[in-house]
Amino acid sequence: MKHNYDFSQSIKNPYFKKLQKPVTIELKEDVVNYFSQLAEETGISYQSLIELYLQDCVNQQRKPVFQWLNKDKSQN
Repeated sequence: MKHNYDFSQSIKNPYFKKLQKPVTIELKEDVVNYFSQLAEETGISYQSLIELYLQDCVNQQRKPVFQWLNKDKSQN
């Protein structure tokens, strides 16, 4: 093995922009339990399953559907 290597001619990692970004989110227990159970069935970690599901939402351009409840002003 050489004692020194010259990396001046090396190329940049082409996958650098595709690396994952660590984030912290809070999930309800039933969500974690669902994906944990699915992880046991599939042999894929629950974190990876959540990532795969979210990536599928991005690929399919799915948007969440919300139904906001209006408070009746007379009940204040």
